Amino acid sequence: MRLAWVPVCVAMLGACSFAPVYQVPDTPAPPPQYHEAPEQDRQAAATWVPAEPGDAQPRGRWWSMFHDPALDALEARVAAQNQNLQAALARLREARDDTRIARADWFPTITAEGSAERARASPYEPLFPSGKPTLGTDEVLEGDFSYELDFWGRIRNQVASARANQQASAADLATVELSLRAQLAMDYFNLRSDDQQQRLLDQTVADYTQALSLTRNLFEGGAAAVTDVAQAEAQLQTAQTQAADIRLQRAQVEHAIAVLVGENPSTFQVPANPLPLEFPPPSIDPGIPATLLQRRPDVAEAERRVASANAQIGVARAAYFPQVTFAAAAGWNSINQSVFLKSPSQFWQFGPTVTIPIFEGGRLVAQTDRAKATVAEQVANYRNTVLAAYQDVEDNLAALRDLALESQTEAGAVVATGVALEQARIRYQEGLVTYLEVASTETAALQAQLAALTIQARRLGASVLLVKALGGGWQNPAPVFGRR
Repeated sequence: MRLAWVPVCVAMLGACSFAPVYQVPDTPAPPPQYHEAPEQDRQAAATWVPAEPGDAQPRGRWWSMFHDPALDALEARVAAQNQNLQAALARLREARDDTRIARADWFPTITAEGSAERARASPYEPLFPSGKPTLGTDEVLEGDFSYELDFWGRIRNQVASARANQQASAADLATVELSLRAQLAMDYFNLRSDDQQQRLLDQTVADYTQALSLTRNLFEGGAAAVTDVAQAEAQLQTAQTQAADIRLQRAQVEHAIAVLVGENPSTFQVPANPLPLEFPPPSIDPGIPATLLQRRPDVAEAERRVASANAQIGVARAAYFPQVTFAAAAGWNSINQSVFLKSPSQFWQFGPTVTIPIFEGGRLVAQTDRAKATVAEQVANYRNTVLAAYQDVEDNLAALRDLALESQTEAGAVVATGVALEQARIRYQEGLVTYLEVASTETAALQAQLAALTIQARRLGASVLLVKALGGGWQNPAPVFGRR
């Protein structure tokens, strides 16, 4: 009856754990709607509904909402060829292997060892038996068994910590992929905007070249001043400088895209495809703030880091208590080959080994304090990640709203400067004004068109960043945090 209680006691001790009961750190309650969301969206989101965690779901082909086959083709190459993504995938495999390594301590260790040693002893050494041979052979074949009894939960908490780190690595992989795809989409639209600006500047250079030729003819005929020629030359050279700068900018963006898709920039090319002004960003419903934290993989990663650090407190506290290891060994040992594997050469031993910390010079206390400080650090990182998530969404909602207004006003400026330019050219041809008025009006018209193209690229970039801030695709939420 007494022996029957032994496994019960062991089971009860095995359930012991000195890690604090884990709870997801608290954060400010989400508002019912985003502050910067359009009024109609804020009204639609006024009814609060809870959401299931969904950060582990596939991000979805969110870039397809732009309906650009060239972008789709580039995005398809990211998963297979981007090296940062491959590195993140390797980190996830490392984390999985770390979990397997930690789990191995749950099982006993069994090893085998064999040796054969030929040695000669000195007959003059102290206590050497008289008449004993000085030459001899020692042959050993031994099997060892060792198993640590996890009374205090050290192994279990180590496994829990490794598992949480593995989940954090999976969330990190999703974060890296989402960031890379968003960066590719932004670079792609900047490239197309550069193509459109290049087309505009090339046409402007051609127009200014004609204007300079006309002005020179007028000067040679006495109908224009030398200052008009100088102004036309300066205007042409400025436009040529802008065109060269856009070519440089486009080349650098193309090189960045090459790296994102895992290609050598020296051999990579994206055909020119000017972005028309009639290419508005798609409409994106931000949803309600209550669902944001479940969609963002970086928030899930930060939360899992907290869980991992919390389990490490249990590991540190378990070091205060005795470590109990059950060990056994058996085999054959003989100096005579003829009886090496026979019964008289057998040996065995078994029994528990208890290691009790008595004096560690404050090491155990410091390890526990360090584990607690790590938890505090990870909690702060988690809360900061949550705040940054809301900031990202609000920033890009505000950007989309205000850039839409800028696009409208700049479109009006393009029309107005176009009318002014037409009138200035007529007045110059009739000799009513100098070429300075034409040049300044042409410059204003060009800058208005370039600004309109820049605003359009920024609107597309803000829509991409909003998708990224919202965590990518979230059509099919599914539990992920792996609650234990």
